[in-house]
Amino acid sequence: MTNLGDRPGPQTIIEGDVWMRHRLLPGLAGVLVTALTLMLVSCGGGGGAAGPVSKIGTIDIGAMPAQALRDGGTFRWALDLLPVNFNDNQVDGAEFNNSRVISSVVPRLWLAQPDGTVKMNEDYLTSATLTSTNPEVVTYTLREQATWSDGTPITWQDFRAQWQALNGRNKAFQIASSTGYKDIASVERGTSDKQIVVTFATPFSDWQTIFDPLYPATTNTNPQVFNTGWTQGFPVTAGPFRVAQIDRTAKTITMVRNEKWWGRKPRLDRIIFRAIPQEAQFDALANNESDFVEIGTDVNTFTRAQSAPGVTVRKALAPNFSHITFNGRPGAILADQNLRIAIQKGINRQAITQALIGRIVPGTRPLGNHIYVQGEPGYQDNSQVVAYDPAEASRMLDALGWTRQGQGTRRKNGRELVIRDVIQAQYPSNDQTARQVQQFLAEIGVKVDITPVPQSDFFEKYITPADFDIAQFSWFTVPFPVTTSSSIYGTRGDVQQNFGGISNDTINNLFARASQEFDPTRKIELANQIDREIWKTGHSLLLYQRPDVWGVRNGIANIGAFGISDPIYANIGFTR
Repeated sequence: MTNLGDRPGPQTIIEGDVWMRHRLLPGLAGVLVTALTLMLVSCGGGGGAAGPVSKIGTIDIGAMPAQALRDGGTFRWALDLLPVNFNDNQVDGAEFNNSRVISSVVPRLWLAQPDGTVKMNEDYLTSATLTSTNPEVVTYTLREQATWSDGTPITWQDFRAQWQALNGRNKAFQIASSTGYKDIASVERGTSDKQIVVTFATPFSDWQTIFDPLYPATTNTNPQVFNTGWTQGFPVTAGPFRVAQIDRTAKTITMVRNEKWWGRKPRLDRIIFRAIPQEAQFDALANNESDFVEIGTDVNTFTRAQSAPGVTVRKALAPNFSHITFNGRPGAILADQNLRIAIQKGINRQAITQALIGRIVPGTRPLGNHIYVQGEPGYQDNSQVVAYDPAEASRMLDALGWTRQGQGTRRKNGRELVIRDVIQAQYPSNDQTARQVQQFLAEIGVKVDITPVPQSDFFEKYITPADFDIAQFSWFTVPFPVTTSSSIYGTRGDVQQNFGGISNDTINNLFARASQEFDPTRKIELANQIDREIWKTGHSLLLYQRPDVWGVRNGIANIGAFGISDPIYANIGFTR
């Protein structure tokens, strides 16, 4: 699952009310990774009402053949903020906004499809094959034309350097995740510099999640360049677009056609990514200052968008979900597992889900699985251990010694039961959720102090250093759910995304077994064993699967609600 997680591992995303990691880091890459097979629904038209999110296996992007579109044009893409690090494999770079930006200029070897599968990106690879299972060996063959923007060919050495940087052995590299890389025994040259032979010491069934995105050896052989060399710009690129300008004052990143690109020519002349506060994004779209903005869970914006002239609403089932992370580290007030479970039983998830997205997705229910989302073959609701039961929550708190006088706040050994909920200040939905949690927990004698913080500080100053009791954000899921979520829910090896430090050896061992399991049925069984254990630990309280709702200016094709699938940047364009 990848921090708003978002692909080896989850990825973090800051999008709307979420920080998600797509691969992961998705997200924070911190992205939880999930093989979504439930997808989006075609809906909306210019100013028309959007239909329900219910159809499986489709996407809503205004699809048209690329050759039928106009040649040229500037596409204006709204982001919540400019990425702080353009290295998606670095812990601060595994973030959803960054993923969308870099995917136009950095090699992505696999493209997620609407049905949750992945497809080899033939712009970079001519083949990628599991050539042996004992030991596991994967052989990649790069396209001869594949070249970095500085003229250096993309070769096996880039693969080797990325493995060595991300396998977790050199702690100077501040990596988002070592998932998959830590299982590799060697990366060697094949029959030419364009062929790569990867041999695994430990079987890793989701091998397509690694080397994606791929960065140059010059980045991955130097910890300083890896950690900070991509904070101000892109040292080198290799995609259908190239970076023309990064303007931190105007908060824009301008990409233009890469005249050296060997693949299909992009339809657009340029893409301008612009950071716009989430609450102002739809106004920018309505005023013709932007072409593409997220609506997400904002009911008021959703209502406006359905009648806005010149705007198409595109909606799907989103591959991300909102949740509340609990801090269980030693010394934290929620370090007691039973206390976490009691508090979670005091929160009405159905009421929160209905209040936040019920008008956009009628009949929706809370998410019940940390690994899979609703609609996937492996999904089952394992959340019974935290079923809403305020009476039972109160009994558990009494048994734990947190006693209550009248309607006041509970105390134990002179200490009040006060927990601090850290939220991103910019998003009304965060505040709404926090106030509902505050109200529910007040009923069982738990006081919640809501602490709004700037979006730019949320992860760096609060979540990563575990300066919170509970916190709200979202994970973004991408293909391959189980192995990539181990950095969120495990505590073995590379666990930068397990911000609350909650796990156990059972979970760690199950993840290790699942990562080596090639049989899909058995992997699903293991994944649900993991999920049941996660619920028992009180790691996090899942809320709802977020709707994937976007506003797109009329006359733009191949962009919108992608669900789990990846945009094809060369295909985005204006209708004739």
